[in-house]
Amino acid sequence: MRLDTNEMGSSVVTPDNLNGAKVLATGIAGLDDILGGGLSHNHLYLIEGDPGTGKTTIALQFLLEGARLGQKCLYVALSESKAELLEIAESHGWSLGPINIFEMMADDDELKPEAQYTVFHPSEVELADTTSAVLAEVERLQPVRIVFDSLSELRMLARDSLRYRRQVMGLKRYFATFNCTVLLLDDRTGEGHDLQLQSISHGVIMLESLEREYGIKRRRLEVRKLRGAQFREGFHDYTIKRGGLEVYPRLVASEHITDFASRQITSGIQELDQLFGGGIDSGTSTLLMGPAGCGKSTLAIRYAVSAAEQGIGAALFAFDETLTTLMGRAKGLGMDLDRHIKSGKFIIRQVDAAELSPGQFVHAISDLVNQQGVKLVIIDSLNGFLNAMPGEKFLALQMHELLSYLAHKGVATLLTLAQHGFVGTNISAPVDVSYLADSVLLFRYFEAGGEVKQALSVIKKRSGEHERTIRELVMKHGTIRVGKALAEFDGVLTGVPKYHGNLEGLEEASEKKSKPAA
Repeated sequence: MRLDTNEMGSSVVTPDNLNGAKVLATGIAGLDDILGGGLSHNHLYLIEGDPGTGKTTIALQFLLEGARLGQKCLYVALSESKAELLEIAESHGWSLGPINIFEMMADDDELKPEAQYTVFHPSEVELADTTSAVLAEVERLQPVRIVFDSLSELRMLARDSLRYRRQVMGLKRYFATFNCTVLLLDDRTGEGHDLQLQSISHGVIMLESLEREYGIKRRRLEVRKLRGAQFREGFHDYTIKRGGLEVYPRLVASEHITDFASRQITSGIQELDQLFGGGIDSGTSTLLMGPAGCGKSTLAIRYAVSAAEQGIGAALFAFDETLTTLMGRAKGLGMDLDRHIKSGKFIIRQVDAAELSPGQFVHAISDLVNQQGVKLVIIDSLNGFLNAMPGEKFLALQMHELLSYLAHKGVATLLTLAQHGFVGTNISAPVDVSYLADSVLLFRYFEAGGEVKQALSVIKKRSGEHERTIRELVMKHGTIRVGKALAEFDGVLTGVPKYHGNLEGLEEASEKKSKPAA
């Protein structure tokens, strides 16, 4: 057996949590938010998870936070060597110098045949030796924070479940006398699921790794139990990056209700603003819905540029289009995005759905709203967001909470949704979220005069009156134009209109008529 320790002074800093109890911060901001400030002091907690879910990483962050506060910290390593722990720390850019590492490993002499037990069963001697060595080290250091890694080694030494549980209960009572907080790590490699161990613990945090058919794994955690404390229930996404775990607490919109001054965001296109009864209201969500290529993203960018010109911060999350293509198309229609991006008023983020978890995406939006004061958020498109979800059934609930949160913050939200099909009555949406949006702007292709044209109309607006006309949308010659109402057509929204008049009411026809004959 070999001991590796580095002693340091202790100075306990334990702020109060939401329940008034003294707590220890874990060093992971998102997890502390879920726990209501941290872990209550002088208790034993269980961290469960399959191999590779980040148990060791979260334990090291817990100890490093204690070391930063001047607290004595002890890592009892039964399943990993000190060299392996140092490799993990180095991968995250950490130094484990302030942490006492107690490494249990067999000496060379203990591996020789003559050293093997003949009268007693090996487990009877090894379990007693291991426990005695750990307790002696705790008595010597009297640490504030302890990590025990892992219970699978203790389970194997105990051999039977009764002796194993008695040993854990004994450790719990012993550690309580030293006024220390203990994390027990369990990789769940034992047979069955030990619910009695969860019952013994003061709190249980479960780490999960969900397999996807394509893209990265989705990791999430759940606080299964936390005695005498309030915490945010449910699953919370997290990622493992250089620097440790990043936890994204599940968004609860009701926790973010604020007062804000209502205002309208205009597009800079008079006819489009007339359709919306003056503009898009702050604190509302607008769904831009129609077939692919009909102008949804273009008009969304037009609103972002207009917002930036009004001094309002805007952010666009692009799922389906590269930034180079997006900026090139915008420039071709007379919108210079570079100037607004450099000024910080317009933020564009490229999103890779295969590399993203829903919680991470929501966190990125809330961070821009809280840290940079963004008041217009564009999600282009919901089809891309749907692909980032593990199952379609969760999209509506996820979007409802996000839109409610943005509404409470006074943020106007634009969502684009590409429908299947182009012309006719066979157009359908991959998911119905129209009931979630406060306003709906519908786009359609239709044919007239031997040409394919585009039309748009505001179908719904909860926050006020809107124009009920159907207008033509024209995007060419470096401009975006919205024409007059298509009063001489019936059935435009079906894609196959009936014409009863002349074509001079259309923007294209008017433009051709105004040109002199060759």
